[in-house]
This record gives sequence, C-alpha cells and structure tokens, in this order.
Amino acid sequence: MRAAGAQGRPRGPRNEVRIIGGAWRSRRIRFPPRPEVRPTPDRVRETLFNWLGQDLTGLACLDLFAGSGALGFEAASRGASRVVMVERDRTAFSALEANRTVLAAHAVELVRADALEFMRGGRGQYDVIFLDPPYSAGYWSDLIAVLPPRMAAGAYVYCESGARLEWPDGWEVHREGRASQVFFQLVKRTI
Repeated sequence: MRAAGAQGRPRGPRNEVRIIGGAWRSRRIRFPPRPEVRPTPDRVRETLFNWLGQDLTGLACLDLFAGSGALGFEAASRGASRVVMVERDRTAFSALEANRTVLAAHAVELVRADALEFMRGGRGQYDVIFLDPPYSAGYWSDLIAVLPPRMAAGAYVYCESGARLEWPDGWEVHREGRASQVFFQLVKRTI
C-alpha cells in the first residue's frame, strides 16, 4: 500500500500498474489518467492467471478494449507467442505503443480500431480473449455474437463487468469471482 499524502491520497502515480508475473514481473506500465481506463486490479489478474495456468507459452491472445494493456502485457510476459491489443482511443493507444517499446514486447501487435469492427473484419483465432469493455456501453450481446469465429478450439474468454453476466446456451462459465465492484468470469463455448 502506498503511503498517504497530505490529503489522504496515495503518493506516486495513479496511472501505472505493475506486471505481476513472467519475464517482466514487477515492471510497471503507464496509462493515461482517464476515468474510462480501468486496469484490471492486481488481485484479479493474479486469480485470472492462476486459472489459466500461469504459463501461456505458445498461445495467441486478444486484448480487446485494451485500455491500459494490463491483461495483454501480462499475457506476453507469461510467454504468449502473439498478443493483439485493440484500442480505439488515441491517447491510450499512444501509451500502449510507448509501453511496448519500453518492454521490447515483440509478441505484442497493436491495432487502433473499434473493437466490434475489428472482431467483424478479422480472420485470426485466439486461445484466450480478454474482454473488459466500458461497463455502461452495452456491448455484451454484440460481443457474444462475434466471438465464436475468433475462438480457437478450446479457447477461453475472460470477461470483466460491473454486474454478473448471464450467458446464453452454448456457453459455460468455467470460473468466476468478484472483487469489490468488479465481476469477472472465465467462459468457454460448449458447442
């Protein structure tokens, strides 16, 4: 925990997050101080990567709505062979570029695009897809429709939301948790 300053706020930058495992463990990535950029908390990332088995060597990952890039850089740090990060916001995208350079993250590909347009237009498939869209944007029904063609056999989809998501037939919640106001789930296709 950071020491509190004169106004009771934590000292130090609030717009950075620590990578918690893998080759870049304890390295910090910076992101723009914007309310819509909500990096996945350390505790939640630790739980997620425990669920995924810590070592992602050889896996292809997609960090849709990348924001801070915390999930994508964490996956690359843990050996993912390809991590595609999609971010629409120009300032957030610039921060992702800077972090990729600082980390020499050669497995990371950055795409500046709308997430749904990217999903509808691409052809690649992924072993793990990270979804952390703006909670109030109402993306879930559109995302569920475009996910299956982008999923490799046995792929997982990780979701963060402000409320517990209910999945339609053909999907199974493999694991789930809650940390404060964040609900998170790891799901798979069953058909």
